Amino acid sequence: MSRRSPDEAIPGLAREAELARERFAASHAARETGLRLSRDLIRRSGESIRATHRDEFDRAETLLAEARELASEMTEALDGFPSVMYAGFAEDGLKEYVEASATLAFVRAGPLPSAEELGVGPSAYLNGLAEAASEVRRYILDLLRRDEVERCEDLLGLVDEVYSVLVTMDFPDGLTRGLRRTTDALRAVLERTRGDLTVALRQRRLESRMASLEGAIGEAKE
Repeated sequence: MSRRSPDEAIPGLAREAELARERFAASHAARETGLRLSRDLIRRSGESIRATHRDEFDRAETLLAEARELASEMTEALDGFPSVMYAGFAEDGLKEYVEASATLAFVRAGPLPSAEELGVGPSAYLNGLAEAASEVRRYILDLLRRDEVERCEDLLGLVDEVYSVLVTMDFPDGLTRGLRRTTDALRAVLERTRGDLTVALRQRRLESRMASLEGAIGEAKE
């Protein structure tokens, strides 16, 4: 018995199979490109954050500009492939890009770029803000070591403000990409940082009082 071709057995099947094969091939190519660009985007964003922590703001800006180009290229490459765009890796890259942008803005007390300016959706934007606020803790600890307490209080206020906004986002994790969990982690960071700053302030006041007392004792002896 001779074997019939797919079209002879089921008319149109061969064409549908070929179309599916073409779509899969295009999606696969887009996925490979997106993965590469996402990895590069995460790397550039991380380098920008490290530069910000070292107060190398010009370098941080340069790296952010490179990250912006990568984010735009990735978004363009995945346009028309929603199953790939929302697979997770693209969102991770965009979230890191937001984190780097917001960290620099917070530390420099500059304007916070909007989601529209960065070209990202609300979940990547808000998760990135939460991660940036957590990064501010590290910067605050560095300032405490340099005894720049007043600036620490300003930065802690920024972290508190971010948390106050994020905690109002009461939507399913499927929409927010785990924002509730990220916000809970930020709350722990906020509480630890507030405790560290409180201890530093108390120690500073104590040292000031001791210095004043020593000065008064010295004057009395004279």
